[in-house]
Amino acid sequence: MNSLDAQARLEARVTGRVQGVGFRQFVRYHARRLGLTGWVRNEPDGSVYLVAEGPRELLEQLLDAVRQGPPAARVDDVQVHWLPARGEFEAFEIRWW
Repeated sequence: MNSLDAQARLEARVTGRVQGVGFRQFVRYHARRLGLTGWVRNEPDGSVYLVAEGPRELLEQLLDAVRQGPPAARVDDVQVHWLPARGEFEAFEIRWW
């Protein structure tokens, strides 16, 4: 089994200027481009939370993009948690709740 076969789950909270700057759309674009599943949403505290599943190597690429963010964003911190994949998602979407 190579590294692309090993499925993982990435959960991350992104803080900074990450709401109202196209951050969720940015995350969705990159996750879909990488073939990952999961979701992203704004949190009441001004952060953005995301859950993504797929090969660990591709999740690391998503994390690299998230740490940069779209041009209008300012990412101050990304709190990351790695977990076993659950296989519960069919696509990557923006959630509103």
